[in-house]
Amino acid sequence: MRIGILQAGQSPEVLKASLGDYPDMFTRLLAGRGFDFSHFHVEGMDFPVSPADADGWLITGSRHGAYEDHAFIPPLEDFIRQAYAQGVPLVGICFGHQIIAQALGGRVIKHPDGWAVGTQDYDFEGEKVVLNAWHQDQVVDLPADARVVGTNAFCENAALVYGDRAYTVQAHPEFEDDFVQGLIEHRAKGKVSQDLLDGAQARMGEAKAGNQVADRIEAFFKQPRNLAKGAA
Repeated sequence: MRIGILQAGQSPEVLKASLGDYPDMFTRLLAGRGFDFSHFHVEGMDFPVSPADADGWLITGSRHGAYEDHAFIPPLEDFIRQAYAQGVPLVGICFGHQIIAQALGGRVIKHPDGWAVGTQDYDFEGEKVVLNAWHQDQVVDLPADARVVGTNAFCENAALVYGDRAYTVQAHPEFEDDFVQGLIEHRAKGKVSQDLLDGAQARMGEAKAGNQVADRIEAFFKQPRNLAKGAA
């Protein structure tokens, strides 16, 4: 099964050599599950010709806001709507979670309660799931087809499923603690309060459920689809 990774942001340059860029992290997360990967740097205006160019699509995180004025956002939203209409499955992580919701009629805001940074506890339909997070933006109004399947006190809409067409997660199953530490050192200054950074570092080393979310992503991509690819 071919998965197209739509890269909407980049790892800090200082971390790329040792920890990789976002497509590298997802390739590692989903390794050994029968997927082949292609990669399109949509932030740099490198887009697939058609949703039919892959069997499924995964949209990465980004430092950009889904609601901001960037050249790549309108064509990415158009691509999301085309894939959704054609029944080509979509997975979104962090920014990907947000841009899918926005493209399909939801609303994303810079949340007034601030940031979630580092280890967070979520309720995924009765299952405790511990993941790293790094976000201030949140989905606050859901598209008509979306159903909440993951939540916590800070982020009510932490994971969404749209039938068999999209599955999205606000947190980062692909982020290991060393990458979060790198973000603390290279991206947090002047943005995130020291109390939050101290809390994130205090929980470093706790077991994360990235593989559990990878299981969910695999199952989502591989499930039988009700609408054949290419249908209107």
